[in-house]
Amino acid sequence: MIQTQSHATSRTAPSPASPLRAVGDLFALAKPRLSGMVVSTTAAGMWLAPSQPSAPRAAAILLGTGMVVGAANVLNNYLERDVDARMRRTWDRPLPAGRIAPATALAIGLGMPAFAIPVLALAANPLTALLALVALVSYAFVYTPMKRFTTAALFVGAIPGAIPPLMGWTASTGAIDARGLALFALLFVWQLPHFLAISIYLKEDYARGGLKVFALVHGERSARIWALVTSALLVPVGMLPAFLGMATWGFGAVAALLGGGLTASAARGLGRPEGDTRQARNFFLSTLLYLVAFFIALFLGAR
Repeated sequence: MIQTQSHATSRTAPSPASPLRAVGDLFALAKPRLSGMVVSTTAAGMWLAPSQPSAPRAAAILLGTGMVVGAANVLNNYLERDVDARMRRTWDRPLPAGRIAPATALAIGLGMPAFAIPVLALAANPLTALLALVALVSYAFVYTPMKRFTTAALFVGAIPGAIPPLMGWTASTGAIDARGLALFALLFVWQLPHFLAISIYLKEDYARGGLKVFALVHGERSARIWALVTSALLVPVGMLPAFLGMATWGFGAVAALLGGGLTASAARGLGRPEGDTRQARNFFLSTLLYLVAFFIALFLGAR
C-alpha cells in the first residue's frame, strides 16, 4: 500500500499524448475486449431465438448494445478513477494516469447511451431498450459504488452482466419468457465463480484499492467454497436449454460434463494454502473456457 502510494505520487506529469495514443485511450475507457465479449452474448441470444431480425436491424441492435456496454465501462472508469490509481494493474489507465480529463469521460459515458438506447427502442423494441437501461444503471450506479462497502456487490454485479443475452432474446421475440430467462440464469450463475476466482488471485491489489471483494472480507477458503458451490450450480442451470426444448439432449449431456469439469477444477482449490493464487488464476481461465465451450455446444445443439 505504502509502496503503491509512493509510486503514484512520484510520477511526473504526463507528457502530451500523440493523436493515436489519445484515440487508443478513448477506446480503452470502454474496455473493448470486455465489451466485445458481452456483445457476443447478445448476438447469441438473438441467434438462439425462434426468429431473427433482419441483418440491418441486427447490426443496429448490436451497435446499440455495444455503445451501452461501453458507456457502462466508461462510467465505471470515471467513478473508480481514485481506486484505479491505487491498484497496480490499473494505475496506468487513462483517467488515473491523467491522459484523459474526468469531465471528458463523464460526457462520453452519459452521451453514448443517450444515443444508443433510442436506437435499441427503434431497431428492436422498447423492452430491449429498457433492459439496456437497467443494465447500465445497475452496473454503473449500483454495483460500482457497492464494491467499496459490501461483498453483496458480487451478486448485484452479476445482474447487468446477465442481461445482454436476454436483450438478444427480447430483440428477436419482443417478450421475456422461460427460454430467455434460461440464458440470463446461465450468465448470472457463471459470473459468480468467475469473479470469486478473481477476488482470490488479485486479493492484494483489491486491498490496495479498498474494495470489499469476497476473498478479502470472508477469507480465501470461504471464497473457494462459494466457487465450488456456484460451479456445481452450473450443471443444472447449464442444462436448462435442453429441458426447455431450445437444444438437444446431446447438448444437455455436454453442458453437464462442462459443469462437472468446472466443479472439479473448483474442488482442487479447497486444499490450497492461504496466499496460493496459482490455482485460482487457473480456475479463472477455466471459467472462460467453460463459457466458450458452452456456447459452441449450444450453437451446435440448438433446435
